[in-house]
Amino acid sequence: MNMSRDTALRIALAARALPGIGVGRLLEMLHQSIAGPLTEESLQTVTVTNLKTGFASADGEEDGEDISVGLPAIKEAVRILWGELAAEVLPQPVALERIPERSIRVAIASNNGERLDGHFGSCLRFLIYQVSAEAKTLVDVRSALEADFAEDKNGFRVDLIRDCQVLYVISVGGPAAAKVVRADIYPIKRIDGGQAQDILAELQAVMAGSPPPWLAKQLGVAAEQRVRFTRSDEVA
Repeated sequence: MNMSRDTALRIALAARALPGIGVGRLLEMLHQSIAGPLTEESLQTVTVTNLKTGFASADGEEDGEDISVGLPAIKEAVRILWGELAAEVLPQPVALERIPERSIRVAIASNNGERLDGHFGSCLRFLIYQVSAEAKTLVDVRSALEADFAEDKNGFRVDLIRDCQVLYVISVGGPAAAKVVRADIYPIKRIDGGQAQDILAELQAVMAGSPPPWLAKQLGVAAEQRVRFTRSDEVA
């Protein structure tokens, strides 16, 4: 698919604004509406009427299935395609001069601000923290929108966080979780989500106390010192 990164990100984000519509289906409609390649300029020619007509046609082709795409969602998608993205307030990462001893890198699946509120396979971004028992620092914010264009979407997301040892998510499917684990990343599900700082503070308390064997290993605790920990100590 020959398009710029910014064009691809606009399309991916617009698809997320449309309930029940994936990137592939939106791409089909855009190709029907736009003569020539998809670019940032050509996306600005898409109208609400174009998408509304496209959805109505798709409904007819699918035996009248109601995809429940309302006019507000269509308007929002067009606004995004045009590049009129709202200036979202995101936490700002900090460059560390050195990596703290006995610290781990933690990824948090997020859609809004500095919160754990994302599913592994659909979150907008991963917040990346360097965490020790004494300190926690946001070191990166990594967009996951381009995963929608990858042949292996879950593999793309795993690669985004491959330098992390722990992943917090609202949920993660079995096959995706297996890929996370194979990358030596420990997935932790927190279905209720919450503020990232609060969740990391809980992790820090475990790190400062008696961390479970998998976490103690990541922290560099010698094997002979880890044997005293039991399964009941685990965080997830």
